[in-house]
Amino acid sequence: MEVAAAIDAMLALAGAAARQDRVLAMRAAFEARTGSFSTGDSFFEARSAAFWDDALTRGAFGREIAAELSPEARAFVEPFARAHRGLFHVEPEGAEFLLVDEWSGAEFVAEPATPGLRDALERAAGLVDARVVGCGKIVVLPGALFHHADALEPMRAVLPAARERALATDDVLDALLRMDHAFRTLSRVKPAFAYRKEAL
Repeated sequence: MEVAAAIDAMLALAGAAARQDRVLAMRAAFEARTGSFSTGDSFFEARSAAFWDDALTRGAFGREIAAELSPEARAFVEPFARAHRGLFHVEPEGAEFLLVDEWSGAEFVAEPATPGLRDALERAAGLVDARVVGCGKIVVLPGALFHHADALEPMRAVLPAARERALATDDVLDALLRMDHAFRTLSRVKPAFAYRKEAL
């Protein structure tokens, strides 16, 4: 079973009526950390996919439904829960991609979980908030979020302040997603105003 198929199996179970309140609570927590989104937003699909990445990795939601998954899908639950989240500079490397994490310094050669993500990674001009999992191979999960290319230098200027404050990875990257949200939703906001250390 491929990563995308395992995610589909997990999301099919997440859609059960009995889990509606749990899913809504997870999404509310995600939006509180990263910014709200709704169906009218141009970035709705991207943020929705990022939410599910968050739920299956950081939130370990797969563990809650593991007993209902097929053995093939269940094999992905723990790798997802151990995923590495990073702020990646991306370079094509043959059929795969070299991902260099500008926050931690880690490097991965990985393949994207879906064809659509492959296309997006090939066009990436800025930094990418993404999660990679090891499941026999290294795979980038489909909910990667692409920061605007114009935000590259303001983002890099924020990172030293985050290191000085010894912030955890998720706290830093969530703060950057809030900054991205401000950049995309507030009219005529320049990257240097949206991405600043005061917003950490």
